Amino acid sequence: MDLGVSDHVRPLLDDVTAFINEHIVPNEKVFADQVEAGGRWCETPIMEELKEKARAKGLWNFFLPESERGAGLTNVDYAHLAEQMGKYPLSSEVFNCAAPDTGNMEVIERYGSEEQKKEWLEPLLAGKIRSAFCMTEPYAASSDATQIALEARLEGDEWVLNGEKWWSSGIGDPRCKILIVMCVTEPDAPKHARQSQILVPRDTPGIEILKMQHVFGYDDAPHGHGHVRFTNVRVPKENMILGSGRGFEIAQGRLGPGRIHHCMRSIGVAERALELMCRRGLSKEAFGKRLADLGGNYDKIADARINIEMARLLTLKAAWMMDTVGNKVARSEIAQIKVAVPNIALQVIDDAIQIHGGAGVSQVFPLAKMYAGQRTLRLADGPDEVHRRTVARLELGKYPDIDPAVPVDHQYGNPLGLGAA
Repeated sequence: MDLGVSDHVRPLLDDVTAFINEHIVPNEKVFADQVEAGGRWCETPIMEELKEKARAKGLWNFFLPESERGAGLTNVDYAHLAEQMGKYPLSSEVFNCAAPDTGNMEVIERYGSEEQKKEWLEPLLAGKIRSAFCMTEPYAASSDATQIALEARLEGDEWVLNGEKWWSSGIGDPRCKILIVMCVTEPDAPKHARQSQILVPRDTPGIEILKMQHVFGYDDAPHGHGHVRFTNVRVPKENMILGSGRGFEIAQGRLGPGRIHHCMRSIGVAERALELMCRRGLSKEAFGKRLADLGGNYDKIADARINIEMARLLTLKAAWMMDTVGNKVARSEIAQIKVAVPNIALQVIDDAIQIHGGAGVSQVFPLAKMYAGQRTLRLADGPDEVHRRTVARLELGKYPDIDPAVPVDHQYGNPLGLGAA
């Protein structure tokens, strides 16, 4: 099991790290200022400028491990790059590796027709447009996707969509041109064969953004998360992806890589928080001592390093399993990291906030926004409870021979001598 940075990826990782430090870090404030000046939901010149520089250097589209359109990287390779990108949130888009575009591109590449790839995948891969994924609904528990209610009915040669979605991430961006919408097309089928995924151009009549939703007060502009109503939205029947009733199959293929990408970036977030914690602890004094030397901060710093290393190894193992035995066999490991990594990152960020005092929850440092993002990740792509249930069910499934009707001592040879004289 080789989880390290390969010789093939080392130069690429060095180039990505250097690009981030040279071009992205100095322009974080420029980007924020341009978003504010443009009224939040706007294109920003600095982002397009950075994208052009990255693409010119060949730092582009690192994902799609099984496609000739990708960079030829394994999931383990990509994990090391994603960690670096996670430290600075602009990085993913600069290298055209941002969600939900990566997941949407993987869906179209893996399941789309050649016509769908030409119309939507090619401009997404070129970074000319952006996209949104519309799955979660306001009136259904998002942890149970079988409850999705947005309906698509076939009328002649068109699918007609009616219903609502929210947390439609990316829909606020004016460059968002295509939506992938999870909807019900086979209401009488078994519950996992009722849903489909359909490509819906953003400018189709009948799409209405009711409001842009905030995350702990952050609007995440210009990307954003929208509450969207679909009223008699008509698209050609050819916009169906893979086939009617196969939406759940697509979702499982999409969410596995998506979850691991999130966790890879989260490790980068935790690393940045630990760096900020250490720098603060060494640069500030109270009661005649450095902050690092007070209040059990040695323990917090040590725990942060230990937990980050554990999270990284678990994530890399999941990535390695995806590469070697496939997503289905790696289900438990993928679910494990989706629970473990955001929680570990949250603890590191919380300790970093504490050592910063009031500054830690202000806009002066990125920690508050980092906390909001990681806390949200405990819900995005399935809440902790769903993933814990997956892990537990797979673990219990290792013991198919257990018969509740047979006394435990009869099944295990009475190792404790229960009932013995």
